[in-house]
Amino acid sequence: MRDSYRQQLEALHTELIRMGALCEEAISGAVTGLVEKNPGLRAGVEQLERDIDFKEREIESLCVRLLLREQPVAGDLRQITAAQGMICDMERIGDQAADIAALAEHMDGGAAASGVHIAEMARAAAKMLTDSVDSFVAGDVVKARGVPEYDDVVDELFAKIRDELIARITEDALAAPQCLDLFMIAKYLERIGDHAANIAEWVNYSVTGKRTFS
Repeated sequence: MRDSYRQQLEALHTELIRMGALCEEAISGAVTGLVEKNPGLRAGVEQLERDIDFKEREIESLCVRLLLREQPVAGDLRQITAAQGMICDMERIGDQAADIAALAEHMDGGAAASGVHIAEMARAAAKMLTDSVDSFVAGDVVKARGVPEYDDVVDELFAKIRDELIARITEDALAAPQCLDLFMIAKYLERIGDHAANIAEWVNYSVTGKRTFS
């Protein structure tokens, strides 16, 4: 029975990694669709969003089974509780990637997106997500702590994008609609970074019992 229990915990880790990978793919696809002016990528991102939603339900079911059948205590209980919190944040990341793809489909994105560092911001947010999930699997609080610290990079890029868009609108009022869409995309990426930071806090909880880093 104990071997089965450990196998289920390992399966939980594996499924979280898979869900995180789906989120990263969705972020990449959404931003690529904008930068490369490829509206056809939207359908792929929307399918990934559905896959992420399905994976959330799978992991939630696994967590419930572990809680009801195994009645875990202490560290194992915190891991399962943390996993339930993490998948909520990852599901929201999938939603926001789909929102980006929807905006990108109707934009003349290429050069404009490159000029305002959208792709760079997407890579930074994706790194935060990867590091947060990896830190959970490894039980590495030090690595988890680096995730919210790296959020400063995402915030700085957001501020840079905001300032560049304001300057562009000042120079050309006709560019305002596209600039507002780009601003919304940057805002979605900022939120993705926030969700990754939340995941890192869940990692800290799973190890120490505290959500916030001291």
